[in-house]
Amino acid sequence: MKLRTLLFTVVAILVTVSIAAAQGGVAFFGTQFTPVEEGQKFLGILSDFGEVEYFSQLQEGELLDLIFAEAEAGTGTVDLIGILHGGFPSLVDHDALIDLTDLLEEIEADNDLADAFVDLGLMGSEDYQYYIPWMQATYIMAANVEALEYLPEGADLMALTWDQLAEWARNIKDQTGQARLGFPVGEGGLWHRFMEGYIYPSFTGGMVTQFKSEAAVEMFQFLKDLWPYVHEQSITYSQMQEPLLAGEVWVAFDHTARLINAFRQQPDNFVAFPAPSGPAGLGFMPVVVGLGIPKTAPNPEGAMDLIKYLTTPEVQAQVLTQLAFFPVVAGVDMSNLPVEVAKEAEAVAAQATAENAIPALLPVGLGERGGEINQIFRNAFTRIVFDGEDIQTALDEEAANLQALLNDTGAACWPPDPVSEGICQVE
Repeated sequence: MKLRTLLFTVVAILVTVSIAAAQGGVAFFGTQFTPVEEGQKFLGILSDFGEVEYFSQLQEGELLDLIFAEAEAGTGTVDLIGILHGGFPSLVDHDALIDLTDLLEEIEADNDLADAFVDLGLMGSEDYQYYIPWMQATYIMAANVEALEYLPEGADLMALTWDQLAEWARNIKDQTGQARLGFPVGEGGLWHRFMEGYIYPSFTGGMVTQFKSEAAVEMFQFLKDLWPYVHEQSITYSQMQEPLLAGEVWVAFDHTARLINAFRQQPDNFVAFPAPSGPAGLGFMPVVVGLGIPKTAPNPEGAMDLIKYLTTPEVQAQVLTQLAFFPVVAGVDMSNLPVEVAKEAEAVAAQATAENAIPALLPVGLGERGGEINQIFRNAFTRIVFDGEDIQTALDEEAANLQALLNDTGAACWPPDPVSEGICQVE
């Protein structure tokens, strides 16, 4: 029944695509804005571009299968795709996308795309731009304004180091008697994303290859030293907006969607800022959506024009305001944003455009076993910080589990580790 329904859906879409093509429009397939309300808002944004049909009925795997089938047939119906970064490796393997290097130069003649995201679109190549970054979601920091008086002398909130964050947390506890730094370590919390995308890259420059490195040992020693200044209920927190609003926590890390209510309900009481930097740089985890053009696109010129349109600051501002996806270009007008969105957007932009930014992607190539890597990072943290095990011993043992997972799935390395052709190796 599911297969029959899918076939009917594809046939209906292709009929509509054929009509759009006959009218000289752009057939844009994406995996975002699937709820009806979101889709209607996005169609409103697209209406100022011209003739374009947006199709979001297919899941990512179904859309990829369609692109592969059209590539094999040598003729296509899809002009433009908008999918998460993790979907592009398969398209690269099938040599299904055109090079957008010249288009990127045209775009950057007028607009400043975040270098970190542009580099991701290279997919490990040196000179083949497989996709143009479109929009992002991510994780940031938030703080109660009462905490600001305890910042270390000379510290810049928008460019903190991890050592300064630790000193800040220590100042708060020493002067108030309470540990008020908080993290979402509890069940349902995104602590594994903090480990994978923030603290590990900041200290080691990598996520997987440096898992048991000397730099990783130093990082875990930092976490052990930091933990006395972390609120004891962090092991129960799944989202940080509630403890922030309750005043239990003054400084916190979480996903933008899990902090937004704090900024919405008490906008004058909270500030947003980027994650701190470590010895290797500012590790952060963007959930990046890219725009690519299949080699079989019937209207590649129209698709390129649409990419130019979608990457203008004006359109990026509309997507941010109406759909809460954050910009990948500089110069977006924040003056008319809802206050809670504006607060987060400033921090997100500062994080993404930092000179020392190290984007760390969601794990790629693990398929349905993606949850296992999250547990490995959590296990290492628990054994070292909570159970007091020897750091190197625990890392060596968990690294063996990590390598076994990579071997079983055949996963190649992904950023921030150097992209590899073969199975990723834990050093």
